Amino acid sequence: MTAHEPVPVDGNALAGPLLFLTTTDATTTVMRCVTCGRTDVMAHARVYATGVGAVARCPGCDAVLVVVVEHPAGTRVAMPGTAWMSSGG
Repeated sequence: MTAHEPVPVDGNALAGPLLFLTTTDATTTVMRCVTCGRTDVMAHARVYATGVGAVARCPGCDAVLVVVVEHPAGTRVAMPGTAWMSSGG
């Protein structure tokens, strides 16, 4: 890791930005990775946050699960590496 690479935090960093997607705490949302098939809660994802948004990566294979971007028109979310997500276990 170089001095210019961001340090990841856990999936709890996405609790606020993803609040509008779920009726429950977003960190307890269960997601399945398209790449490796791992099923886990959002809180276990590795999140790289910047001033414009965040990228959540699978803790198993490092695939991009969720991208959250703050936009003047509202929060934009893409889930390129998420096969499915569920608000309950």
